[in-house]
Amino acid sequence: MTEESVIPPARSPTSLAWRKLRRHTLSLYGGLILLVLYTLMIFADFISPYAYWEGAKDKSYFWPTIIHWRDAQGRLTRPYIYNGYRLLDADFNEHYVEGRPENAALIAERLRIPIKQVDTRAYPIRFLVRRGPPRKILGLWTSRLHLFGIESEADRAGTSATVTDTAESDRLTRYPPMLYLLGADHLGRDVLSRVLYGSRVSLTIGIVAVLISFSIGMVLGGISGYFSGTTDVVLQRLCEMMMMVPGFYLLLALRSSFDAAKMSSTQIYFAVVIILSFIGWAGMARTIRGMALGLSRGEYVLAARALGTSHLRVILRHVLPGTLSYAIVSATLAIPAGMLGESGLSFLGLGIQDPEASWGNMLQQTMNIVNIRYYPWLLVPGVMIFITVVAFQFLGDGLRDAFDPRTIVRAVKRKD
Repeated sequence: MTEESVIPPARSPTSLAWRKLRRHTLSLYGGLILLVLYTLMIFADFISPYAYWEGAKDKSYFWPTIIHWRDAQGRLTRPYIYNGYRLLDADFNEHYVEGRPENAALIAERLRIPIKQVDTRAYPIRFLVRRGPPRKILGLWTSRLHLFGIESEADRAGTSATVTDTAESDRLTRYPPMLYLLGADHLGRDVLSRVLYGSRVSLTIGIVAVLISFSIGMVLGGISGYFSGTTDVVLQRLCEMMMMVPGFYLLLALRSSFDAAKMSSTQIYFAVVIILSFIGWAGMARTIRGMALGLSRGEYVLAARALGTSHLRVILRHVLPGTLSYAIVSATLAIPAGMLGESGLSFLGLGIQDPEASWGNMLQQTMNIVNIRYYPWLLVPGVMIFITVVAFQFLGDGLRDAFDPRTIVRAVKRKD
């Protein structure tokens, strides 16, 4: 068997990049993970079993709900749960006890309530459940429909078992059955639902910030490299001044200048985006300037100028397109940085404010090491940040190799 190298058929740069990207396994896995995360983000209203503000007053830091798959006779059945109760023993240690009939007496004794008020029903987990308050799905229509969940008596009555201060004897509102697949936070809110809603901030803020900062950096860098001379000197000195300022401390200084008490969550979101964009364009401008210096002396650029094309049109149509491959790769690596910047601000209480959810402000409860020890599910947002950053890094690494013109895809013709 012999091998003979042949010249591959002509392909577009995009086709060649995709062909090389398919050979980068980790990059494909990273792209698949990001696709799943962004799909969950888009449909968070429908997928999450609860709204981000819903909670149960007496179920703060509640354990993940135990799901049962077999009935009393040991046969497979529809998954169901029991209502959960937090009980204290003689040493004041907390215990999670299910509201099974055999536990009713113990629950009534420890909580000092009549045994008939202990909820011992089994709650099937159903798909396409209508429960809770109405909310807008995809911002288009109002519905109470959830992908999955349980229906309590309060839901069937058309009300929502949210945080409320009712009489102690009302078991439907004080001890409502809740489906906590990933546990609850300090206000009894479902961590899974808040992670899904929080992804809307954490997964988009980096993209929006990068789009703004990269647009500014590419235009200013293209202008600097194209004109050179005094324009180049002035713009580069401005970039150097911006790069000398410590980024995170500038974030803190600018964010503290806004009055969070007078700003809505949307206004805070855009304020953080503007801050991240303001400190992120200088490095891109420096790099694009170096690339534009070489591209602006190309024959096609000189031909366009000879035909009388305006400088701005030459920059936008002939110079900057030559830098897109670098910009795409750099953007995939810069998006996690923007996401981490928002998470850092929210973690310090200077970003998205409660009750709005973001992965950063959900981690505020982990500042207490005791919470991490007893309620480890509070670290789920941190795990999501880690997975997202690693996925972006894998994807960026693959894109860098795919768009690198020095890597060649060779076709091999085999002859027997």
